[in-house]
Amino acid sequence: MEENVRVVDRVFDIIEQLAASHSAMSLSEIAKETGMSKSTVHRLLSSMCARHYVEKNADNTYSIGYKLMETVSLHINNLELLTEAKPFLSDLMRDLHLTAHMGILDGCDVVYLEKMDIYPNTRLYTQVGFRSPAYCSSMGKCLLSCLSGDDLEEALYGCDFKRYTPNTITDIREFKRYLRVVRRQGWAMDNEEYQLGHRCVGAPVYDYRGTPVAAISASGSITQLSDRNLEAVIQEVKSAAASLSRRMGYVG
Repeated sequence: MEENVRVVDRVFDIIEQLAASHSAMSLSEIAKETGMSKSTVHRLLSSMCARHYVEKNADNTYSIGYKLMETVSLHINNLELLTEAKPFLSDLMRDLHLTAHMGILDGCDVVYLEKMDIYPNTRLYTQVGFRSPAYCSSMGKCLLSCLSGDDLEEALYGCDFKRYTPNTITDIREFKRYLRVVRRQGWAMDNEEYQLGHRCVGAPVYDYRGTPVAAISASGSITQLSDRNLEAVIQEVKSAAASLSRRMGYVG
């Protein structure tokens, strides 16, 4: 265990040294500045280069790789997304008297990043950090509908399509047909597919690159989200998602 911790410390030492340097560094320079042997630095750099957290340049020097920048950017973008999303989620909750969520896709699951509940003292099954199967989630369907080809196949590979209620879509071909509908209409619905008596309407959020980065939703009981007010909920959720997308720099 101690050895594993030491290796992690050394990896961070290399990353911090490369990040602080004004130019790319040679193996000898990294070894000198970190106090490690060249063989240790070379071994660690090889692993880091394989994961693209460090890049080896044509002149055999090393610099920070795109993967580290990409990972940090994702975190920063999520922080920005959360900040920008809160007013829109608050408006959805207040105007519709429903619970508002924001989530992201992680494999074949949706991870809930934010929740605003009209009944804050009532603990429902969804909480921040909660994961639910994307195929029976309105937000999950929205985000899966934005994928195509190999990306969609990869995301669905781990889905077991378990039947949670009589309404759950368990046939992958039927589900893919539904995703095409979601893509066209710009919203999706969980119609008592994960929990009986519960409905949810979601819409995707895009960033400045046109990449779907999250989805937002409004949910409640079938009494709160009935056929009578369904169209109004759909339009408000779509409008909130479009406004949030514009705040994230999306032009479309």
